[in-house]
Amino acid sequence: MGSVELLVVLRRGSRTPLQQQITEQITALVRAGRLRPGDVVPASRELARQLDVSRTVVTRAYELLRANNVLVARRGSRTRVAPGPAPGPGPGQRVARTARHQPPPPALELAPLPPRPTDGSSALWQPWDTTPSLRPDGAVDFRHGTPALAEFPMARWRQSLHSAYGRADAAALGYGPAEGSFALRTEIATLVRQSRALDASPEHIMVTGGATQALDILARTLAGPGDVVVIEDPSHTVLRQIFGCSGAAVVPVPVDPQGLRVGDIDARVRAHGHDPGRVKLVYVTPSHQFPTGFILSAARRRALLGWAYEHGAIILEDDYHNEFTFTGDRLPALAAERHRDTVVYVGSFSKTLFPALRVGYAILPPHLVQPFLGIKWITDRLSPTVTQDALADFITTGAYARHIGRMSRLYRQRRSRLLQALYDHFGAGVRVSGEAAGLHVLVTLTGARGVPEDRLAEAAARHGVRIYPASGYFVQDPPAEPSFLMGYAALPAPRITQGVAVLAGAVREALGPPRTGSSSAGSSRFPADAPHLPASAARRRSSSGLD
Repeated sequence: MGSVELLVVLRRGSRTPLQQQITEQITALVRAGRLRPGDVVPASRELARQLDVSRTVVTRAYELLRANNVLVARRGSRTRVAPGPAPGPGPGQRVARTARHQPPPPALELAPLPPRPTDGSSALWQPWDTTPSLRPDGAVDFRHGTPALAEFPMARWRQSLHSAYGRADAAALGYGPAEGSFALRTEIATLVRQSRALDASPEHIMVTGGATQALDILARTLAGPGDVVVIEDPSHTVLRQIFGCSGAAVVPVPVDPQGLRVGDIDARVRAHGHDPGRVKLVYVTPSHQFPTGFILSAARRRALLGWAYEHGAIILEDDYHNEFTFTGDRLPALAAERHRDTVVYVGSFSKTLFPALRVGYAILPPHLVQPFLGIKWITDRLSPTVTQDALADFITTGAYARHIGRMSRLYRQRRSRLLQALYDHFGAGVRVSGEAAGLHVLVTLTGARGVPEDRLAEAAARHGVRIYPASGYFVQDPPAEPSFLMGYAALPAPRITQGVAVLAGAVREALGPPRTGSSSAGSSRFPADAPHLPASAARRRSSSGLD
């Protein structure tokens, strides 16, 4: 098994040496059972990159851990957790209590309904433009949510597919379990335990056809006519369609730089004419809010868990970008907290590998397993089993970990190039949020206040650049200044530089010439020769915006 990332957070201002902090935290992970005998830990060079420290610091920490028989390493082999029983809880640690098993909720009477609009006047299904981000006509597409598919190790993936089909017997080629391949669910359990501090049994992990199917099944399981589903505002329009199809009322609650405003839930639900006691589901993206990129603060996490327990609601945690974090301040998954069976964790391999794989998963409290499987069984019987076994092989052999490491480095470089280019061309007339993680940023052109987003997007398109207005993701209080989602993962760095330069020219053209005697209008808001900002300055300026 190849590890992806360890949840190690260094306290830079502490008097405790960094190598000691690493030693203590890895030991604590072993004691807590989040690292288990035989688990692979990152190579010293890789962990040093993740933590942004000297490799020597990690090497010395690993030497101490080997001396204390916490880790073992043999020549030609990867460093692993030492064999033997896991140590008992360390000082100050408590043994987790058995999860409280709640009785399953009463079965919902779901009558089939014909397809209908659920988001204004837009249809449920719309054609999807599959044009690649790097267009053959030379245009640059800053589409968000698209990984660097050209960098996927296809040859290595074919080996895993060949191995899985070579091992497949009659049972593997037949109707497998609705919950998915046990081998893959075991690997997912290890992944989330190491990188998200989430200790989940494979029996509680359900493999789905992408994260979207998991959301759909949960909506069918938990909500129906007369119920309420709370979502973040802003959020993806597809969510309003998925949850709206259940017949439940979908109530948006605003977010701010600390994430979902938990204290506003009751008032917002009442304002929509509903009783807060009818809230069955609260959807959140705590590690990288879509589309703002805000991170749910520790105080809001506690408040949300308390609110859900008091109201008998389920929190649906969509951890859609957790693998790609570009700061050292990583929080565990919300589902890793003591949540008393109120959190469902949903993940996917669409962004880490490729969307066409269509493999996602849900980690459920015990009382939701059977209701979830009942709906999964009648919708598609099973997700493709042999493909799941191939994915399990891809993870077990370390190919997944190596791919994530490569992509993290690549996305970090492309992200830095985008931020640098934006500040070079727009200067103080731009504000960026969401740059701490994920595959896109939210870009606000503060110097173009009052100019419609569509006008700017059309001007950019005429010059061969695609950007995506953000206002459509807001139900209430859209941004006062034109804002756009800009993805960078699928674009090579030189194309990012070129695309932002062309975009800046298109925006200046759309704004028109500056008015006489006005220093705040027109192109003067985005000087053509903005001062060059080093990467560190760009990071500082971007973090001082909406965040």
